[in-house]
Amino acid sequence: MALDFATTYKILVLGDSNVGKTCIVHRYCDERYYETYISTIGIDFKQKLINLDGVPVKLQIWDTAGQERFRTLTTAYYRGAMGILLMYDVTNLESFNNLAYWLRNIHENASPDVVTVLAGNKCECPPAQRMVEKARGEKIAENFDIPFFEVSCKQNVNIEESFICLARRIRDQRDRRGENFDQEDKKQDSGSANGLSNSFMLGGKSSENSRCAC
Repeated sequence: MALDFATTYKILVLGDSNVGKTCIVHRYCDERYYETYISTIGIDFKQKLINLDGVPVKLQIWDTAGQERFRTLTTAYYRGAMGILLMYDVTNLESFNNLAYWLRNIHENASPDVVTVLAGNKCECPPAQRMVEKARGEKIAENFDIPFFEVSCKQNVNIEESFICLARRIRDQRDRRGENFDQEDKKQDSGSANGLSNSFMLGGKSSENSRCAC
């Protein structure tokens, strides 16, 4: 028997290509880590039912392509997002420096009420490979008043904590606004999922396997 959920929270996973966006979605939703991955083309999504402090909630997690040629396409999905997991790779300084671009994009395209969590992936890496110290991620998060986690898809560090933090903040934001989004959510779920199936899911992944970016 299917679990009856109270509401749906739409979450976008954003960041540069190869920071581990697809890996974190698979690790959280499928509870699996893949040594190889298939690059996302456009946008894809997975769903996960969770028990959020005693209330069943469905998370609809949208995995976006980080390549520049897809960025115009993926910004169309910002407006409907309730939460954003913004990622960088602690072994890739450029992905950290590009957080300014992603934060600006969120400000320009997402709802003013969107909740953001920052995640620095590959925290299990050897010290010699680390290019971004934890304190720098903490500083960015402090400047933008958003939660910060260093995560590891490979070793399953802080993956669930990041998404649960995001879900709780979405719930708190909705409670503060005192609005009922459920009817709108169901309409958007149907339209978004159908649109995705018709356009992107047919070619949602490329056929070329690469080493896992997580």
